[in-house]
Amino acid sequence: MKYTQLGRTGLKVSRLVLGTMNFGPQTDEAASHSIMDAALASGINYFDTANVYGQGENKGRTEEIIGSWFAQGGDRRDKTVLATKVYGNMTADNSNVWPNHDRLSAVNIRRAVEASLKRLRTDYIDIYQFHHIDRATPFEEIWQAVDVLIQQGKILYAGSSNFPGYKIAQANEAAARRGRVGLVSEQCLYNLAERRAEMEVIPAAQEYGAGIIPWSPLQGGLLGGVLKKESEGKRRKGGRSASSLENSKVREQVQRYEDLLDKHGIEPGEAALAWLLTRPGVTGPIVGPRTQEQLDSALRAVELELSEEVLTELDEIFPGPGPSPEAFAW
Repeated sequence: MKYTQLGRTGLKVSRLVLGTMNFGPQTDEAASHSIMDAALASGINYFDTANVYGQGENKGRTEEIIGSWFAQGGDRRDKTVLATKVYGNMTADNSNVWPNHDRLSAVNIRRAVEASLKRLRTDYIDIYQFHHIDRATPFEEIWQAVDVLIQQGKILYAGSSNFPGYKIAQANEAAARRGRVGLVSEQCLYNLAERRAEMEVIPAAQEYGAGIIPWSPLQGGLLGGVLKKESEGKRRKGGRSASSLENSKVREQVQRYEDLLDKHGIEPGEAALAWLLTRPGVTGPIVGPRTQEQLDSALRAVELELSEEVLTELDEIFPGPGPSPEAFAW
């Protein structure tokens, strides 16, 4: 496994991040534990989760599975850089939210972190991430709450997820006024087929020294050999890739993509991950394996070096928007 610094921090993390959203809803506890053991054995030390993972009435279940894995001992917690998130409400029905039980008020941040620590069976969280922007809560209040948690030793760093560039700037400027580090990472939707983050989000994160953690690196399976699987009758029904392929332009792009990689003898999913690892500012993409086989494929991507020819052709198939403002102005 290869490692890098998380943004401007001294924290060393693996170039792959183990995503755990499938743990509970799609992967049972025993299989989840096996995947985490295999990930740690392979050198992946960065695990990502969120308080709401588990879905519906099982929100929090994913954190519980990770907590029961930590409880097995064997230095599991000590070797893991643990990231979780706060924002969403924890009720099964989103329509029945009690006031102050969601978003980023100081009250909810305090409540949410205590609940996550209990489910995770740990006394600290390495990276506590804001799952979404909260337009109603000023960053001064958010950072005051974060300061308290850091002083108490309950979290070490703060990160963001799904923030636009201007909010990354606002958050870090507010932190700087308090003499604090600010955001050390930004999780954003970023992959070959979805490159809008290159316009403002990634430049903002780079400017402030925050590591980029792309989520959905295969665009919901679209970049994982979906057409080949379809022809072999192996494609999963439904999902983002199914609706995307209804667009003839998208299907044509994906066909060109798979044909290119087939010519070079490269697995599509591994190429999509390897491409992200070449992108400026990217710390490591989040991979969410449901099986050991999927984890093994992701691990191979770390060692895969794409030639300049392949990189150029990928850029032709999936052209990026270009930097802002040139992407939409002169």
